[in-house]
Amino acid sequence: MAPMSARNQETEAVHRAGFACFVGRPNAGKSTLTNALVGQKVAITSNRPQTTRHTVRGIVHRPDAQLILVDTPGLHKPRTLLGERLNDVVRTTWAEVDVIGFCLPADQKLGPGDRFIAKELAEIRKTPKVAIVTKTDLVDSKTLAEQLIAVDQLGKELGFEWQQIVPVSAVGDKQVQLVADLLIPLLPESPPLYPEGDLTDEPEQVMVAELIREAALEGVRDELPHSIAVVVEEMIPRENRPADRPLLDIHANVYIERPSQKGIIIGPKGSRLKEVGMKSRKHIEALLGTPVFLDLHVKVAKDWQRDPKQLRKLGF
Repeated sequence: MAPMSARNQETEAVHRAGFACFVGRPNAGKSTLTNALVGQKVAITSNRPQTTRHTVRGIVHRPDAQLILVDTPGLHKPRTLLGERLNDVVRTTWAEVDVIGFCLPADQKLGPGDRFIAKELAEIRKTPKVAIVTKTDLVDSKTLAEQLIAVDQLGKELGFEWQQIVPVSAVGDKQVQLVADLLIPLLPESPPLYPEGDLTDEPEQVMVAELIREAALEGVRDELPHSIAVVVEEMIPRENRPADRPLLDIHANVYIERPSQKGIIIGPKGSRLKEVGMKSRKHIEALLGTPVFLDLHVKVAKDWQRDPKQLRKLGF
């Protein structure tokens, strides 16, 4: 039998790696939590529901583990073909991950949307589930305690047990690392799946498009968020630049569904579009680590959310 010290070293040397996905109704704090855990912006956030359209993988590296976070769109009652496709993305992701984190905001009582998702989760017997009560900075301790009890009760009603229930504030950076601490033991033993230093496996062009869309979503009318899609047509280094002063030319199109929406995005004398360009350029330069010239154009793709051909063209 191996001496005690050798057995301890063997136990300590276990490395875990695997996939965790955050689910929840739209605007439950999934993207903010992903970004807080990774330590950098990999998922777009907005106070508008339903802003995430791609499953973004954020990667948390630790000496003993690699936690790959899959951020899914919020599961919702679909009203368009786009909505149906987003829901399919969620369900496919659930079936493939090692652990599911169900995000429920502390400042909103459990509603039909939460129950709908919890019922779907109850069907996935094998995958461990952790309840994450988000946005705790927005409530007092009594409200938080009531929410934690309600979440515990919800699992019992549907015949399953949460592996853990954890309150967290991604904005206030409270218990963010504890979320990782609780998810990691539920991952399989495995060597790292991604190289050290990688924070996401999203293609750069997709991330750039998402950053532009995030800037375009800010401050527009309520009916517009779902109507905006962004496609980066090309990203090319500017020729004949000195090596110490590179410049990346990015040409992107912002698509909306109706000609009447064009004015909202462009703004008086182009002021809104200019602001979108300035805001997104700052984030893009931070992401890519190089100065950027951003060329934005607004185009109409009529009723693209309901048109299979247009959806394919826009990457859905």
